[in-house]
Amino acid sequence: MRTHTVSLFLRITLLATLWLSGPVLQAAPPAPQRPNILLIVADDLGWADVGWHRGFAQTPVMDRLVAEGVELDRHYVQPVCTPTRTALLSGRYPGRFGPQALAPSNLRALAPGTPTLASALRSLGYETSLCGKWHLGAKPQWGPNHYGFDHSYGSLTGAADPWTHLYRSKSPYKDTWHRDLNFFQEPGNATELVAAEALKQITSGRTDAAGRRVPWFVYVPFHAVHTPVDAPPEYKKLYDGVVFDADPARQDSRLRMAAMVSQLDAKIGAFLSALETTGQRTNTLIIFTSDNGGTESLKNGYEGTVADSPLNSENAPLRGQKNQFYEGGIRVCAFANWPGVLAPRKMEAAMHAVDWFPTLARLTGYIPPAEIAWDGVDRWDALAGPGPAPRPKPIYIAKKKGATLIDGSWKLIAPGGRETPELYDLASDPFETTDLAAERSDQMDRLESLLAKEQALDITELPADLVGIHD
Repeated sequence: MRTHTVSLFLRITLLATLWLSGPVLQAAPPAPQRPNILLIVADDLGWADVGWHRGFAQTPVMDRLVAEGVELDRHYVQPVCTPTRTALLSGRYPGRFGPQALAPSNLRALAPGTPTLASALRSLGYETSLCGKWHLGAKPQWGPNHYGFDHSYGSLTGAADPWTHLYRSKSPYKDTWHRDLNFFQEPGNATELVAAEALKQITSGRTDAAGRRVPWFVYVPFHAVHTPVDAPPEYKKLYDGVVFDADPARQDSRLRMAAMVSQLDAKIGAFLSALETTGQRTNTLIIFTSDNGGTESLKNGYEGTVADSPLNSENAPLRGQKNQFYEGGIRVCAFANWPGVLAPRKMEAAMHAVDWFPTLARLTGYIPPAEIAWDGVDRWDALAGPGPAPRPKPIYIAKKKGATLIDGSWKLIAPGGRETPELYDLASDPFETTDLAAERSDQMDRLESLLAKEQALDITELPADLVGIHD
């Protein structure tokens, strides 16, 4: 660990200690040099789609970042997209905002004035940018510039065709490609365009009175690898001669998926090169996650000509997929990388997307107002290691119907309706093969009680100003 990096880490740790211990009589130390934060979110990326999980796609850049950083082996999210993005940016479980935030939605997910990771960092002097998919409200008045982002670019809806940039043909939100909430049209592949915009934000920006670049937060929620699944020809050429399946339609489907994963990896490689070229690499924390697990097979219902995907993602050996409470739907590919600060290791302790806001608040010195009521917890000690640092609170994951709660190694799935609750010990059964609900009533009772307390905090009615608005 280089001397200047050790000094930075000690200053950050001291600031965090002072914050956690409350007011002190002596003067506070100078604010630390705050790191740049590059937060990358893949869309519908499966557990076994990537190289470091021995998947079918080539991901050399991310493989390297995992090997040189902290592999987040138990990084949990919500089972679908809008809820994960709500949790990630607010530090709160999505049900706290109403049922519209518990499912893929084009309605406004976050209440007006909700403090977000972006608004918090902007209050510290960060320049904040979103490049990619918003999916927290498809009208401009619900867009990212109203929630702490200085700059925004991409689409407001839940998906966009990689070539037309359009959503579903019958939706009133069919075309939301925008820059700073002003809709416009431009040619090109969506992944390439989003990456180019992110590169612009990484390599150029505001400077302070002394001519130094102010710290930045660049949030890159890619459309890749959500359906419609496709990539430019140069990424398909990486798989010349590879036979994924004997059936032509399934072969083409898996080829497009592999190419799109490799395109995502290549764009992250471009970010790395830019950071190194501009001398920002050692002062940039890179965080990568998917918004949920992959979908194994799906139809393309979006405006464009991309084919269906009968052979798409893989989540094995995890059970389940997107929109399910099994591990394959909620435990995702994730890592954090910061040279000289985060030593290479595999973090096996659990964390959830909701934890990033409080964790980054500690790291940057942001002191939240009391009314935020975060559900997330500060996981910096778990990230920095080397100890196990178990999560001090259960993880609560809900949909409109049903929920799951994870406390340590124990996992309760309460699907709702007539389906029977399930119980798994993930320490001995990580692939959820043996339901212990019938034989461990003690754990069932304990977890059901914890789950009820979390569910009681959710808002069950749609906010009044959203009633009757088209989703």
